[in-house]
Amino acid sequence: MSKKNITKVDDKNQLPQWDLGDFYPSIDAPEVSKDFVKLEKLCSAFAKSYEGKVAKLSGAQLAKALSEYEVIQELFGKLGSFASLLFAKNMSLPQNAQFYQNVQEKLTVLSSKIIFFTLAINNISDKEMAAKLKDKALAKYSPWLRDVRAFKPYQLADNLEKLLLEKNVAGRSAWTRLFDETLTDLRFPYDNEQLTEPQILDKLSSRDAATRKKAALVIGDVFAANAKIFTLITNTLAKDKEIEDSWRGFKRPISSRNLSNYIEDGVVDALLSSVHKSYPDLSHRYYKLKAGWFGKKQLDYWDRNAPLPSDIDRKYSWNEAKELVLTAYNNFSPELARQGKKFFENPWIDAPVLPGKSPGAFAHPTVPSVHPYLLVNYQGKSRDVMTLAHELGHGVHQLFSAKQGALMCDTPLTLAETASVFGEQLTFREMVKREKDKKARKLLIASKVEDMLNTVVRQVAFCEFERQVHDARKKSELTTQQINDIWMKVQSDSLGPAIKLHGNYQYFWTYIPHFIHTPFYVYAYAFGDCLVNSLYGVYEGGKVKNFDKKYLEMLQAGGTLRHKELLAPFGLDATKPSFWQQGLNVISKMIDELEQ
Repeated sequence: MSKKNITKVDDKNQLPQWDLGDFYPSIDAPEVSKDFVKLEKLCSAFAKSYEGKVAKLSGAQLAKALSEYEVIQELFGKLGSFASLLFAKNMSLPQNAQFYQNVQEKLTVLSSKIIFFTLAINNISDKEMAAKLKDKALAKYSPWLRDVRAFKPYQLADNLEKLLLEKNVAGRSAWTRLFDETLTDLRFPYDNEQLTEPQILDKLSSRDAATRKKAALVIGDVFAANAKIFTLITNTLAKDKEIEDSWRGFKRPISSRNLSNYIEDGVVDALLSSVHKSYPDLSHRYYKLKAGWFGKKQLDYWDRNAPLPSDIDRKYSWNEAKELVLTAYNNFSPELARQGKKFFENPWIDAPVLPGKSPGAFAHPTVPSVHPYLLVNYQGKSRDVMTLAHELGHGVHQLFSAKQGALMCDTPLTLAETASVFGEQLTFREMVKREKDKKARKLLIASKVEDMLNTVVRQVAFCEFERQVHDARKKSELTTQQINDIWMKVQSDSLGPAIKLHGNYQYFWTYIPHFIHTPFYVYAYAFGDCLVNSLYGVYEGGKVKNFDKKYLEMLQAGGTLRHKELLAPFGLDATKPSFWQQGLNVISKMIDELEQ
């Protein structure tokens, strides 16, 4: 790895930065222009060959068209991924923002040339499609055709679909970009420094109570000062969604997300209901316990993620984190670890906290012909180690599923969280196994419980917040205070009486990117956590032979199988309420252990 891809943090620790050269050498590289020219030619030729003719194609001819379409989508993904990752690396650079926007606009124009294809596929009757699928070459694409045709009942006229696609770049996409750039440019004044969002949020988990309080008040003040623009963005995008949902015929705001996840409304309702009913047994009980450890009846909201009084504030160097995660992966499956190791041997991870960099963490699948990239903001805490394990899980999942090709490698959001949360669970178990001190083990378990509550309870509460905001927006535009009130009520219900919510905490909804980028995405985290808890229970029980092999086969399936088919080899069924309760019981038992 070249020196330019390493950021030195201290004498013992170095954090890697990614190198996007596997896409293109630079923004202005001639290869970028050449690929746009190539893509334009491919789209024009595709339209000339197939527009107005799709319904009449034989099975073999449709298979040929799909193979050509897949090549086009791969190139779309390559250009789009490069622009997106470059922008995430430094959103403050004008040239990055400009390039990102220009690429989005160009890709939208080219997409409009071939949008006829999927629309025409959905206009083919079920009987005719069944006949075409008798061709073996076309049968290969049957999972993709199944998923595309799932949207058939909600498809609009071809000209309206084209209009929505072309207007997106000046509509939802533009408002999303405004949110990203606004959030990235925020600075939080703290001890004569101007901190970025990840830096100031990190102080909420400081050992020092005064530091946590000071940081929380600064965060609230900055969010409050910028609430007007976040309110406008939220109102605009909620209205935009309502209009499109109404035209398409979706009965509820969440239904379009469920469809894109290829999961039934009833299954999601069962998950949300199960978690909501478990608030008293999970979050309410734990935070009461935590308040007691601090010698209080209530914790201020800035103490919710505070280290426990006996926490030694253990720091992990990058090399320690890497060794821990890869060992945990290897103990489960050497092949899983082998794939994970690739991310550390190559410049595929961007780890340091830097000005302008996208906050949080993500794994970008990019395209099968390249490889995934991981972004984290690593600061050495145990939670950062878990985040690394989480994103690496996504990364190896994407490597395994790449063999399905550009059209079928992507996994629905609900199942996409499986490998990431499983990776977290493996890493947590390894950390507990290594720790011999009882008090230290208690701290690890408490930290894991808090992570699971953040993943399950908090995300379901986020989903409820979105539901109420979108439902209220149907009646009128919302004021900042109305949104604040919804936030405070939902948070109070989910966290319980042991957490004291007050002051400018009411503005903390403003920085959650999922509300803007992918409405109702958040329940996928709870889905994944409960699913993995149940899955890990099967693994520990040892009743399923060759569990590791079946697990890797599940990852390799990509988007070809639905949740029922993927879970069947493990004897699990997400349509049953007991499935969700089984996952929630894992958290409850860990709280039992802490109480004892």
